[in-house]
Amino acid sequence: MLFNSINWDVNPEIFSIGFIHVRYYGLFFAVGFMLGYYILEKMFKSENIQQEWLDKLFMYVVIATIVGARLGHVIFYGWDYYSQHPGDIIKIWEGGLASHGGAAGIIISLYYYSKKVTKKSMLWTLDRLIVPIALASVFIRLGNLMNSEIYGHETSLPWGFIFERRGEEVAKHPTQLYEALCYLITFIVTLFAYWKTKAKEKQGLIFGIALIGIFLSRFFIEFVKENQEKFEDAMTFNMGQLLSIPFVITGVYLIYKAVKK
Repeated sequence: MLFNSINWDVNPEIFSIGFIHVRYYGLFFAVGFMLGYYILEKMFKSENIQQEWLDKLFMYVVIATIVGARLGHVIFYGWDYYSQHPGDIIKIWEGGLASHGGAAGIIISLYYYSKKVTKKSMLWTLDRLIVPIALASVFIRLGNLMNSEIYGHETSLPWGFIFERRGEEVAKHPTQLYEALCYLITFIVTLFAYWKTKAKEKQGLIFGIALIGIFLSRFFIEFVKENQEKFEDAMTFNMGQLLSIPFVITGVYLIYKAVKK
């Protein structure tokens, strides 16, 4: 055996200048959005969709992702603290983003986007947008790895990580990488479905596939992930799993509806 575990002691901060701190998480977040913009631009051009729609969509999604993910964390994971310290809600640089909240924020914003900009069904937009979102999710989880956060239970597997910056002395499941791999597979499958099949002609099909790929994998990975908050210790399914179930059910319904049509 080449190794028994991986000692992980990466500094999450790339560099700082005065009060400006550049971290891997923020860099990966930005790279994910930039690549997403490029992918959507290719899609829109292939369908002769005006550039203005893309620019407005990008603005809607960026704002909705950040606000939704932050409020999702505040409401579902840290309400006891933030209800007593409301001023800390805006301190997004200290960490604390929930992917389920980000997903909900995007869906809400796309309702207004569809009404005001495209005049098309939300599913039309979601079938295209979900492809780069899956890729952006890969980079976000890699950012979590660089922050040494959101990892799993103790493991004896050779790819276990000892997160030294968190004071860990035993190897833990690198669940950030597990999720990143699942999201990468989801991205590849949805990208193939868009370009190489007629899936985009069946509204909701690509979006449904992505919901299952992202949130069903999240549901199962949570079984080997440490709970983010103490109150989850008494729960059969933790908060991440409970929030994933509606997305999975929606994905199954959308696939069924699209295939039936």
